[in-house]
Amino acid sequence: MTAPSDPAPRVLVDCGVYADGARVPGEFTPAGGLAKVRQIESTGTQAFVWVGLHEPDERHMQGVAGTFGLHELSAEDAVHAHQRPKLERYDEVLFLVLKTVNYVPHESVVLARQIVETGEIMIFVGKNFVVTVRHGDHSGLAQVRRQLDSDPEQMLLGPYAVLHAIADYVVDRYVEVTNLMEADIDAIEEVAFAPGARTDVEPIYQIKREVVELRRAVAPLSMPFRRMQTDYKDLISKEVRRYLRDVADHQTHAAEQIAGYDEMLSSLVQAALARVGMQQNTDMRKMSAWAGIIAVPTMIAGIYGMNFDHMPALHWAFGYPAVTAAMAGISAVLYRAFRRNGWL
Repeated sequence: MTAPSDPAPRVLVDCGVYADGARVPGEFTPAGGLAKVRQIESTGTQAFVWVGLHEPDERHMQGVAGTFGLHELSAEDAVHAHQRPKLERYDEVLFLVLKTVNYVPHESVVLARQIVETGEIMIFVGKNFVVTVRHGDHSGLAQVRRQLDSDPEQMLLGPYAVLHAIADYVVDRYVEVTNLMEADIDAIEEVAFAPGARTDVEPIYQIKREVVELRRAVAPLSMPFRRMQTDYKDLISKEVRRYLRDVADHQTHAAEQIAGYDEMLSSLVQAALARVGMQQNTDMRKMSAWAGIIAVPTMIAGIYGMNFDHMPALHWAFGYPAVTAAMAGISAVLYRAFRRNGWL
């Protein structure tokens, strides 16, 4: 059986070894980092390795899975993106899937093709290692790693401190994107109910689709955060669970806000459809009114176009002016009646 191979440089973003909360100088491969951790642990010092990967293929992921003993099902999930947010336990390893979100700047909601883009972060946490697998260009964790590298006290809490920091970073982005979308919803609501403006339902459906995508990223995390508080006390220390409780509160707030946006947009769609129906009724009344007015001269002209020899006023010198005046008079009376009733 061949030894597991390390991922290529373009896949391996970073690999750091931490001892007593401080990063050990040097560059490591995943296999080399784990060997260094075991060497440090043999001296009685707490240590772990944090491996960061970006969109690995099956071959690269199998190598990392072989190094850290990851379950083949979780390794397969890490390769294939578009996973639902979830938390699973494989023996002494927790596997957490987070959806990342990013707000796409745009000048107008009406003209925007995309408002929220999503990515994924998979986190494997074991006794002495953390493996993060990212999918998407906006899901970088360099900021999180720099923050943790400068906070040895936090890193002393072990690998689950890294899980908390990543979850906190992702959930903070949920709150930020949710707040930014509030302005878009207000703008589309103002456009939809602007006086005299014709209602276009398509932008409302567009932003509702974005809200649904955001809800699918945020809402499913409620259960994993709750389980980390109650089901995995043997793996996660009390101090880290306290930090995770705060993250769970922020996630709940974002989920409730998104649910409110979804209900608001549903009501807005119904109101917009009702307004479109009223506009169509108004247009139909105008068309019916003009059709009624035009029907009178059409009927009279049709009668006098039947080429009968014996018709009233057929050979009368004033027949044409009289018929024309009658058509104009009847049409004027009908026009006035329709105007009075609000049809024109």
